[in-house]
Amino acid sequence: MKDIFSKEVTEEVIARINNLTAETQPTWGKMSVGQMFAHCSVAYKYVFDNTYKKPKGLKKFIMMKFIKPMIVSEKPYKKNGVTSPDFKMTTPKEFEEEKKQLIDYLNKTQELGGDHFHYKESHSFGIMTRDEWNNMFYKHIDHHLTQFGV
Repeated sequence: MKDIFSKEVTEEVIARINNLTAETQPTWGKMSVGQMFAHCSVAYKYVFDNTYKKPKGLKKFIMMKFIKPMIVSEKPYKKNGVTSPDFKMTTPKEFEEEKKQLIDYLNKTQELGGDHFHYKESHSFGIMTRDEWNNMFYKHIDHHLTQFGV
């Protein structure tokens, strides 16, 4: 898995983002590029903005026991997978605004570095290692950039 905390990988991801236009069509799925940017930003909003309600009780147990292993492993996501409600984007999104926000989150994450995230508690999955954070961040953005052909 590439290291999203390295400057080189973050720059590579941003270059892929910059190859997209508002008219780029996905090779699978229903999201527009703006919606995809907004969708990918949710993972960072969980970390930096604290705007979503944390799961509790049975939902938290299910997230930790069954969802976390899929999210933080190195195994790629399948096309057209199930999406958590927080990540569903059903309304139009402004391309440039969402693109800037996602790039800002990527840069902030890279600048903070992997040590900042090591043993940091995630919104949904409890304490995670640097590698788990990396896998979650990189695998998700790579999956969706691939969806849009970049």
